[in-house]
Amino acid sequence: MEIVIPSKPRYFKSMKTSTVIVIDPEILSGTPCFSGTRVPVRALLDYFEGGDTLDEFLDQYPTVSRQLAVAFLEECADAALESAAQPV
Repeated sequence: MEIVIPSKPRYFKSMKTSTVIVIDPEILSGTPCFSGTRVPVRALLDYFEGGDTLDEFLDQYPTVSRQLAVAFLEECADAALESAAQPV
């Protein structure tokens, strides 16, 4: 069973329902993952925090396509920018 995650945290309040991230209780106990994979989206953020590049991440996680990773980053950027424009 695949469940598309709607964003709930305040900082992603404006984010539309994602087709990039899924939560499935049968995949990694419901950890948000890239759609169609068992790769947590947090893994990409951890790579960036460690100073690694997108290419290094994609080399380690071949089930995540560049298109999927870029779509995730674009959704995050759009949500962050939209949230920043809203009054607190």
